[in-house]
Amino acid sequence: VQLMGGDITVNSQVGKGTTFRFYIQVAIINKQDIETQENHRHVIALKPNQTRYKILIVDDRPTNRLLLIKLLQPLGFELKEATNGKEAVEIWDEWQPHLIWMDMRMPIMDGYEATQIIKGTIKGNATAIIALTASVLEEQKAIILSAGCDDFVRKPFREATIFETMKKHLGVEYIYEEEMPSQTSTESSSLTVEDLQKMPNEWLEKVYYAAKALDDDIILELIDEIPVEQSLLGEKLKSLVEDFQFQTIRQLIESIL
Repeated sequence: VQLMGGDITVNSQVGKGTTFRFYIQVAIINKQDIETQENHRHVIALKPNQTRYKILIVDDRPTNRLLLIKLLQPLGFELKEATNGKEAVEIWDEWQPHLIWMDMRMPIMDGYEATQIIKGTIKGNATAIIALTASVLEEQKAIILSAGCDDFVRKPFREATIFETMKKHLGVEYIYEEEMPSQTSTESSSLTVEDLQKMPNEWLEKVYYAAKALDDDIILELIDEIPVEQSLLGEKLKSLVEDFQFQTIRQLIESIL
């Protein structure tokens, strides 16, 4: 908040709760001035006759690892997991993955130390290490790269960012669905509470718990239950699922139930 020129205050009462207030220096703009026309290139497969790439996913949170597994496994990548930097170094030494998705904050050994150990060897230079971080500070980017990481991706990430980063560092080639331009209006492409309120609470609860479990298959099945007259709701919800925005789905439903 302070980096954006504002300030934040907190008021807390035992047994009642806590209220955070903040202000930031922003200017109001017209939504017509925002360009949202994009070509979404959805990856559906890997092009044939490529190396079977070995990818190591390192994160102490199972849900974060699951997101990447659900994204990469269907395409045929060979995957392994590690819950901390120490495990990552051991698996890397034995398995020699082509690329490591490395969370930087973990117990036992963090991503910084693990990266330095791997990149401190000759064979470590053959492995691309991509940092996963929630930080948005440019100073943090410099620290991550100085530790030896080849690149970094901010959380929460988008599907396209993951695939493009792997293409950049490994040369992976993909087969895409037919490119479809997104809606030019932010209003028509963003899921709102009002959209979800058109569905019964029982259905919303099912979607909520599926999003909590990161189960995109169940959510897609529930989307099929949406009436034809609410087809725009289905398109908006499907877009969030394809971008792995499960937290956004949960937060919207929490405000209703």
